[in-house]
Amino acid sequence: MKNILFLGDSLTAGYGLPAAQAYPSLIQSKLSEEGYTRYKVINAGVSGDTSAGGLYRIDRWLSQLIDIFVLALGANDGLRGIPTRETTQNLQQIVDKVKHQHPEAKIILSGMEIPDIVPGRYAAEFRKLFRELALKNNVAFVPFLLEGVAGMRHLNLPDGLHPNAEGQKLLAKHTWDVLKDMLEM
Repeated sequence: MKNILFLGDSLTAGYGLPAAQAYPSLIQSKLSEEGYTRYKVINAGVSGDTSAGGLYRIDRWLSQLIDIFVLALGANDGLRGIPTRETTQNLQQIVDKVKHQHPEAKIILSGMEIPDIVPGRYAAEFRKLFRELALKNNVAFVPFLLEGVAGMRHLNLPDGLHPNAEGQKLLAKHTWDVLKDMLEM
């Protein structure tokens, strides 16, 4: 078996939904449909997690075989206004740890954005940090995990922040579009 580890927050955990409706589970189903039966998805999403929390938690997962690593953290950093330098450092350390422990692992970084209505340069700096990290580390990149979902009432739970089952399908599609090129039969 080959493992695909998703390290993320409530978006990955599928907040407010049955586990089977979270996008990592949808990816597992898509893998089976497409004949990639050797792949097992591990959902390490924790609601409310930040990049600092992910950095703290990653060591727990590094003892397992990781063939593909999907890093989907940062949304809560943005919501809390954590300095972009701190988020960048935390995400970089997570990537470094994965590369050190599993040098052959393929890595996908899922980008996040916050609305431009946030005053000052923060929104632009936040958006840029993901692109820069992906380039610096030469990893695959999902530019904005919530593309087409953020701000769309019909694709989110009543809280307006977390994707509903239909929204999770779009997160799965964005991820699959990048992941599919990394798979081996």
